[in-house]
Amino acid sequence: MDIGPQGIVHGTINTLLNAGRKKLGIPQDKDLRGYLFVSSGLGGMSGAQPKAAVIAGAASIIAEVDASRIETRRCQGWVQHVTDDMGKAFSLADEAIRKKEPISIAFHGNIVDLLEYADKQGLSIDLLSDQTSCHAVYEGGYCPAGVTFEERTELLAHHREDFCALVDKTLKRHFEVIKRLVARGTYFFDYGNSFMKAIYDAGVHEISRNGVDEKDGFIWPSYVEDIMGPELFDYGYGPFRWVCLSGKPEDLIRTDHAAMACIDPTRRGQDMDNYNWIRDAEKNRLVVGTQARILYQDAEGRLKIALEFNRMVRDGEVGPIMLGRDHHDVSGTDSPFRETSNIRDGSNVMADMAVQCFAGNAARGMSLVALHNGGGVGIGKAINGGFGMVLDGSERVDEILRSAMIWDVMGGVARRSWARNSNAMRTSATFNENRGEQYHITLPYIPERAFIHEIVQTSLNKKV
Repeated sequence: MDIGPQGIVHGTINTLLNAGRKKLGIPQDKDLRGYLFVSSGLGGMSGAQPKAAVIAGAASIIAEVDASRIETRRCQGWVQHVTDDMGKAFSLADEAIRKKEPISIAFHGNIVDLLEYADKQGLSIDLLSDQTSCHAVYEGGYCPAGVTFEERTELLAHHREDFCALVDKTLKRHFEVIKRLVARGTYFFDYGNSFMKAIYDAGVHEISRNGVDEKDGFIWPSYVEDIMGPELFDYGYGPFRWVCLSGKPEDLIRTDHAAMACIDPTRRGQDMDNYNWIRDAEKNRLVVGTQARILYQDAEGRLKIALEFNRMVRDGEVGPIMLGRDHHDVSGTDSPFRETSNIRDGSNVMADMAVQCFAGNAARGMSLVALHNGGGVGIGKAINGGFGMVLDGSERVDEILRSAMIWDVMGGVARRSWARNSNAMRTSATFNENRGEQYHITLPYIPERAFIHEIVQTSLNKKV
């Protein structure tokens, strides 16, 4: 299901806002005005960063080595200012921070140079990430410092060994400068692009959590591990999507209004974010190609919206609608470096959740189901499952929605609850209370540590 770039825009907004709340102390009803976000990459997915930062209220500086990528985002209106002067980039950002105004700045240059400049000048960065294509770090996805984009392309084509050596050297510098900035109070998060794995593969084993290998993760959190997982996925919030098959913009507007009416913005901060997103979606001009929308919702929210959409189709208010979701969701993907990185019971390396989600959706009658390898972090590092559901207005579709929409989300919440994630445990308990006649999630029971210690100690004493 192609919905253009708005999926990554919405996901980045949610990531930034929740990072601000969790790490900067921003209240639930406030945004990132007065704070600075710095990252890199203005490509196909990473290009969403400046647009998302502005919608979230932040001042942002995004480094990019490819001038054509910058120009694309400038023409698109997603980048407001372009400069190759590091001092000017931070000066523009500082002015916006003092005025508490959002701003997006593209720095034409290397992110490592930009961060080393900030470190040397003692400049403050509140939120820091990276969206270079580190899943293909030696294939051109990461540009070494000290060479232009054109020189990088020449090295890649004719001097691959030299290129790879420069990549490793730059990754090590990148690690060292982030380490210094974090020590000064910057919050850094890996944005699921295999950045920290690339640093580890470059020989910096200091980045591994256990100091030996990558099996226990890395010293800095991924955005799912620290933000998206506990603050969204553990509640069941994820990237619900739809496409108006009529191709009519007016149908999309009607569905936007209907979805907005289904959200209670006072329930949680996440609901307020999603309400604001759908309220302003038309104004933010997010449609590229198909008349499509993405909206983060939990299980009950998705079901409520889906049933309302099917009613609208039945009553002739809109044409047929195709529902779906991103693979980057609560239940549909197993990926230890991203989607399942906040599952710490040892099962994060298993593919059972995505496979069961896929099989359950097929059994329940979804129009389309898919299971595939790769996605985001690269082949061999993730199993993804997806679905599509055509709303034709029939009562048959209502019945499928009531069964499949709940399954598609709550299987992942249950998995996260079994891993003893506190928000998922509470969400599962509430689900059992509200839907106990139809469903039941087995809840984990966690004994006191002192009790376990006593049993183990007693058993050891008996053996002696």
